[in-house]
Amino acid sequence: MRDAHRSLCPINLSLEIFGDSWTLLILRDMIFGGRRHFRELLQNQEGIASNMLADRLHRLVECGVLTRAGDPTHKQKAIYSLTESGIALVPVFAAIGAWGSTYLPVSEEFGTRARVLAKGGSRLWKALMKELRETHLGAVTPAQTAGSPRSGGKRARGARSAASARRSRTSPR
Repeated sequence: MRDAHRSLCPINLSLEIFGDSWTLLILRDMIFGGRRHFRELLQNQEGIASNMLADRLHRLVECGVLTRAGDPTHKQKAIYSLTESGIALVPVFAAIGAWGSTYLPVSEEFGTRARVLAKGGSRLWKALMKELRETHLGAVTPAQTAGSPRSGGKRARGARSAASARRSRTSPR
């Protein structure tokens, strides 16, 4: 991490790491999308450039928010993992999503997801953080993720189904 900071204010120091949208979107895709490889992260909806992605991943590793290791399934791939400080951002993302779904013209799918996360509160956040710890900091089995908040637990699946049904009723034929 850089030695020179504009100030030692905790908000400033946090913004020095997360102060651009690409960094937050990369973390969003890792936390909620389960993306851990460069190519997976490159395929985001917003269209990040490969050099920008490489720069942000390097910065997040340098700051200790992510780790980078060789992928045991492929010699030429790296796998990125959240550290405890990256996992601790779940409540921050929940708050940003709740604010955005209240005050901005979000899509039904993403708005529903944000509202479910906000309504679930700290109990849901802790469950997601537990799952992320198992996935990124230790071994995880399929049984551990079956009803998980990220992989589409019962409440999240129901919210997505309801949003999809509303879209099909309102979309032009």
